Amino acid sequence: MKPNMILKISVDFAMTVLLLLLMARQLTGNTAHEWLGAAMFLLWAVHHILNARWHSHLLKGKYTPVRAAQTVVNLLLLLAMIGTMASAVILSREVFAFLPISGGIAPARPMHIFCSFWSFVLMALHWNMILGLVRKASGTALKGPAKIILRTAGAAAAVYGIYAFLKNRIFSYLFLISSFVFFDFERPLPLFFLEYAAMMGLFVFLSYYGTKGLQRLGRNRKADGKR
Repeated sequence: MKPNMILKISVDFAMTVLLLLLMARQLTGNTAHEWLGAAMFLLWAVHHILNARWHSHLLKGKYTPVRAAQTVVNLLLLLAMIGTMASAVILSREVFAFLPISGGIAPARPMHIFCSFWSFVLMALHWNMILGLVRKASGTALKGPAKIILRTAGAAAAVYGIYAFLKNRIFSYLFLISSFVFFDFERPLPLFFLEYAAMMGLFVFLSYYGTKGLQRLGRNRKADGKR
């Protein structure tokens, strides 16, 4: 695997870890939450610098169903991250307190919840694309028992992810049904991260099989065009 690809994957992995920590604001506290958010902002900027070629090719080439879906996910993730960071700067009491910003706190709070939870979902969907690049770059494909075990583990994670999604009321934050994030302080820390990791696994699972379906759709359209 090329060093540039390793660097890209490392940055994305670090962003994912930071995102999981950022979802635990009630555990980390506001100060740590703000500094973790600032680190996320820096990694996000590095991510886009490393993937500048993707931006330059947006208006080039043919858009297959898979490429169109991936582009929509990436652009929505970009918007969600911008919204998360803009609202975080407005709400900041320490890291960005030096900025001459006054007012805007009332709309910034629900905006921060809305954008941060959508960033969580969209980043999980984005991870399927990263794993696809890893498989392509490594040139390896799982076969036989290893493939069955991996798919079974993915399905199990997805099932637990559905449970965690419902338990943690994520739907209410994604659509601003609730503007207050409920947090169970009696829940052990490892269980918190396990539930959020399972939810990420759920969306990676959905993205993987959704991509498979779009690829089949593209092949069918291509076959129909040759008739």
